[in-house]
Amino acid sequence: MTRVCVAGAGSIGSLLAAHLARVTDVSVLTRRADHAQALQRDGLRVSGRSEFVAHVTASDDPSALPPADLVILACKGTDLDALASRLRGQFEGATVMTVQNGLGAEEVVAAHGDWPLLSSVTFMSGTRHSDTHVEYVLDTATWIGPFRQTTGGDARAVAELIASSGLKAVGFDDLRPAQWSKLIFNATVNGVAALTELPHDFHFAQVEHEGDLGLLVRDLVDEGKATAAAAGIVLDEDPWEMNVLATQRGHRHYPSMLEDVEAHRPTEIETINGSLIRAARRHGVAVPLHTAVYRLVKAKEASYTP
Repeated sequence: MTRVCVAGAGSIGSLLAAHLARVTDVSVLTRRADHAQALQRDGLRVSGRSEFVAHVTASDDPSALPPADLVILACKGTDLDALASRLRGQFEGATVMTVQNGLGAEEVVAAHGDWPLLSSVTFMSGTRHSDTHVEYVLDTATWIGPFRQTTGGDARAVAELIASSGLKAVGFDDLRPAQWSKLIFNATVNGVAALTELPHDFHFAQVEHEGDLGLLVRDLVDEGKATAAAAGIVLDEDPWEMNVLATQRGHRHYPSMLEDVEAHRPTEIETINGSLIRAARRHGVAVPLHTAVYRLVKAKEASYTP
């Protein structure tokens, strides 16, 4: 049995922890003591595409949690360095898996310990209603690949474990083609949603008239695809097609960056759009639209940051 610790109990972490608790022993590392106490007392309820209550071990102190074979870091990119620092010296022998948007999460974690590392990105989404209740909204897959001291076989084994819990997951020998597809999709959809305050809906795919938002979305995607090509990445999926398909699912999805803006929180603009812009600069690709989106979202943050 693979013992799992999920570090970070937002919507993604809660969905992973709850589902995995149906098939293996799961512990959860929280930031707050009262959050851990609530999970210990009430369990973790999932609604939406799944309906059940899972029982997990939880603590805000990593040293108080049981040993784990797999540690999933499910926080936002803005919190990753601090979380990895908390884990320094903990979970010896475990494999650690990142699940952040953007590029560079693995390097951040690698600086804090010599754990074997897996990299992943997820299209799964949920809405966290409380410390002990998460709604499962979008049932798309988590993609997993090797990074340090791990193999494609290790990635597929973790994907199989996640899939056995009722979620979707795929293991790859090389995650970069899938990772870049997600990066371009995220940099485009999250940035535009944060600026327009529109959920990811039909507006993002409309291209018939001069004022249609989909024209901007498509041009942003094209900048991202040019950057990937210059970096030697053959994309796993076309981000424009991913965008169109997502808008046809018939529900109003709120990208995380839009949720952050509405809640007046820091966004992941640096790790998502910022990482794409830095990659474009390294490879000599002009990305004026992504640069504009990046600067406008930074200005949006400044409008509500003291």
